[in-house]
Amino acid sequence: MANALPPNLLEEAIDGKGRGGGRMILVEDSVETTGAFVLHHLVKRALPPNSSDVVIFLSFAYPFSHYDRVLRKMGCNLSVQRDNKRLLFFDMLKLEQLDRDRGKTIDDILISLYGEVQKAVEVCLSHDAKCYITLVVDDVSLMEVDAKGSSNLVLDFLHYCYSLTSQYGSSLITLSHEDVYSTMDKPNLLRQLEYLADVVIKVEPLGTGLANDVHGQVYCGQT
Repeated sequence: MANALPPNLLEEAIDGKGRGGGRMILVEDSVETTGAFVLHHLVKRALPPNSSDVVIFLSFAYPFSHYDRVLRKMGCNLSVQRDNKRLLFFDMLKLEQLDRDRGKTIDDILISLYGEVQKAVEVCLSHDAKCYITLVVDDVSLMEVDAKGSSNLVLDFLHYCYSLTSQYGSSLITLSHEDVYSTMDKPNLLRQLEYLADVVIKVEPLGTGLANDVHGQVYCGQT
């Protein structure tokens, strides 16, 4: 089933790329075969026990309760991690609505969000210069929808995030739905993400269709 990774598959794909998965990991999935389980695995991996490592999570997809419930089943309590300041969770489902109620544009919202992310990174490192930071964006496709289809705004934001994580030796993890563009050539946004990524993990349906016990296949590759 597409809900667990084979032993060491991810570790082999990111070999030599750093503790948090390298400079950037791109997870590509489809509506039919979700890659959410890969994202959950990466978040758990970025929060090892007895460390000061931090995850900054930007969620355009689900509220905190969703991830907390899923990760708890995997043995990772996000509520505890949040209380211990090891998880900084930005619920964009709430924040965007609040900002729009204040008359802000999506451009204003993304600029403000990047400022908050940059501040969070700097504060974490000021408290512990050795902590490793992983920035997670779930997901880019919904972020583009929120931006009213403006891939340029989304790409600018992600470029800033990429530069920020590169500057501080941290990691950036993004999830995007590849098949939302299936009726057109691969868009510039997805091409740019693949170009930036050190590792691309693709979750795809089986070529022969769905089966009772296997719902998809995972490809991992370094770029």
